Amino acid sequence: MEVPALRGATLHVPRGQFLSIMGPSGSGKSTLLNLLGALDVPSSGSITLDGREISLLPDAELSRFRRERLGFIFQFFNLLPTLTAVENVVLPQLLSGRPREELLKKAHGLLEAVGLRGRGHHRPDELSGGEMQRVAVARALLGEPALLLADEPTGNLDSKTGAEVLRLIREATRARNLTVVMVTHDPKAAAVGDRLVRLADGVIVGDEAVGAAA
Repeated sequence: MEVPALRGATLHVPRGQFLSIMGPSGSGKSTLLNLLGALDVPSSGSITLDGREISLLPDAELSRFRRERLGFIFQFFNLLPTLTAVENVVLPQLLSGRPREELLKKAHGLLEAVGLRGRGHHRPDELSGGEMQRVAVARALLGEPALLLADEPTGNLDSKTGAEVLRLIREATRARNLTVVMVTHDPKAAAVGDRLVRLADGVIVGDEAVGAAA
């Protein structure tokens, strides 16, 4: 028996918009994020980013596309414990062929921008949860993505630290004209964006302006 995770979902996200997605467990939020991140392939329909139909790209091109055009922030940080903060930031981009020293210099600049000046040589177990998520934000921004995908980025943080991380993401959208799609269960986090889409049983049941766009 097939159970469609998403059904007839049509969504257009303009460049530079911060879109929040909410819905109960099993509503299709994670599936939608995985499709946008080219981690899953749709059984029907299409996904287009900057004019490219990404669901038709072969595996090798998909991997390069994810590395060059997408940034990811996860609830559980996904930092390698044996690497320092700056090494965690540069690791995904080392496959791009860019010089290591160039990446390290830019990574240190990003760590400073997210409030971690002087913390680049600390390993994850020497950082707080909020600091680890700031490292994850810097890692996501290093490749200068067109689209930033955030999956419950404040889910493991206290309310104050979570608000600070959201502010960093919000500032990145404005400074870099970056498009953000964030899945969250927190109405306060969702309100930081420009727009809120609600999902239920794989269907879009709400689409409204929030925050500064309301």
